[in-house]
Amino acid sequence: MAEEGVKERTLEETPTWAVAVVCLVLLAVSILIEHIIHVIGKWLKKRNKNALYEALEKIKGELMLLGFISLLLTVFQDNISKICVSQKIGSTWHPCSTSNTKAKAKSDESLDYKTNNDRKLLEYFDPIPRRILATKGYDKCFDKGQVALVSAYGIHQLHIFIFVLALFHILQCIITLTLGRIKMRKWKTWEDETRTVEYQFYNDPERFRFARDTTFGRRHLSMWAQSPILLWIVSFFRQFFGSISRVDYMALRHGFIMAHLPPGHDAQFDFQKYISRSIEEDFKVVVGISPTIWLFTVLFLLTNTHGWYSYYWLPFLPLIVILLVGAKLQMIITKMGLRIQDRGEVIKGAPVVEPGDHLFWFNRPHLLLFTIHLVLFQNAFQLAFFAWSTYEFSITSCFHKTTADSVIRITVGVVIQTLCSVAI
Repeated sequence: MAEEGVKERTLEETPTWAVAVVCLVLLAVSILIEHIIHVIGKWLKKRNKNALYEALEKIKGELMLLGFISLLLTVFQDNISKICVSQKIGSTWHPCSTSNTKAKAKSDESLDYKTNNDRKLLEYFDPIPRRILATKGYDKCFDKGQVALVSAYGIHQLHIFIFVLALFHILQCIITLTLGRIKMRKWKTWEDETRTVEYQFYNDPERFRFARDTTFGRRHLSMWAQSPILLWIVSFFRQFFGSISRVDYMALRHGFIMAHLPPGHDAQFDFQKYISRSIEEDFKVVVGISPTIWLFTVLFLLTNTHGWYSYYWLPFLPLIVILLVGAKLQMIITKMGLRIQDRGEVIKGAPVVEPGDHLFWFNRPHLLLFTIHLVLFQNAFQLAFFAWSTYEFSITSCFHKTTADSVIRITVGVVIQTLCSVAI
């Protein structure tokens, strides 16, 4: 009975019907997912959503990368688990305190002692070494007075975490795009307003006005705009009341038309549809996971060390960054208004804003998009790590020190998701 409790059956000892059923289910699920992706791709092509189709291709690429990582983890699982390090090195940088680990080991020692001895006897008398896959197997480095670099079971848990992380990242990007498109629905009303007689009269190109008396001027050309500190403070709080107001939308629309279209095309141009296509292009960038982003994933895993208290400060890093990004975007709009006033106190027609690379950090507009991308991924990492650690180790494990820790992770994750959908 003891031998049956620890022995792992190979395929030669497994019923063929069991193998066939498992393979059939896996094939059915894989074919179904591939068919769904194919149908979505055809639907996007039919509606000329080229940017979203390319984003879908990137998702397929990420799934392929995930499958390749899974294959490597499976093939080299035994080789990695056979790499031994000294106990001194193996006892450093643990995610949980050593006292908690030893207490748990003592509580399980009485249950595992007989099983481990039986397993060693089996390995000794078994002419063919048994392959331990995704099980809490015997540590081969123990006899050498060492510990495994990463055990076979630990590699299995890491395998699951990578899958959960990729899943959360893709779902979060889709949610961000969906919330962004919902937000833009009210822009359609503003776009329709530009075709009314009242809008044409108010924005008569032959009309002279003071820049500060325009609606855009009254919003951005106040005294506080002259002070960098006050400008940061006002811009920081403005992002909580909508990233783009009606006044800003009208000014940005007019500035874009004046810069890119010939005169007389104001009424025919749909700026809201153009912005929608631009966001789809940005989504194509955000949904991908670059090598730089994967490097940050490794750094995030490294911070999960006992004594670093990363469960308190790490969730707030993406929140602080996305708030700075939102404030910076508000500042850019205000600075474009200040440039209007610098060109003269009196303007003819509607105020014309002129965006430029110099308004962005380090004169690189794409840096903002990369920052949002990184924030989205780090937020996906936090939520995925919470879900994975809860599934693998339960909600009462050392990965969740207190109830406040869990509440902080979930609350901050939802807030960041909402702010990213506004900023992108």
